[in-house]
Amino acid sequence: MKYAIPVSGGIMSPHFGHCEQFALFDVEEQKKEIIKKELIASPEHEPGLLPRWLAEKGVSVVIAGGMGPRAQDIFHQNGISVVLGAMESDPENAVLSHINGTLAIGDNVCDH
Repeated sequence: MKYAIPVSGGIMSPHFGHCEQFALFDVEEQKKEIIKKELIASPEHEPGLLPRWLAEKGVSVVIAGGMGPRAQDIFHQNGISVVLGAMESDPENAVLSHINGTLAIGDNVCDH
C-alpha cells in the first residue's frame, strides 16, 4: 500500500493543494512498517490535477490536514482513500500512527 503526505518545510502542509513536495511511503500493512520512502516535488497547482497525478504514482491513501471537497471527490473517483484532519506534523509518524490506528484526527483545516 502506498501513502502520500503533502509536505512544506519538512512537515505536513496545512494546505494540500499548495504543498512543496509529497512524501510517499510504501507500507507493509501486515508488518505495520514502512519499507520505502521518498520525497517528490509537487507539480504546479492546477485544480483536479493532484488526485490524478498521485493515482498514477500508485497512491492508495492520502493523509492531510485539510482538503477541499472537489479534490476529495476526485480522489474517491480514483479509488484513493482520504484521511483528513491529521494533527501529526511529521509525515513518517503520521503514516505509522495511521497503520497502528493511533493517528489523532481533528477538523478538516481547509476552508474551501
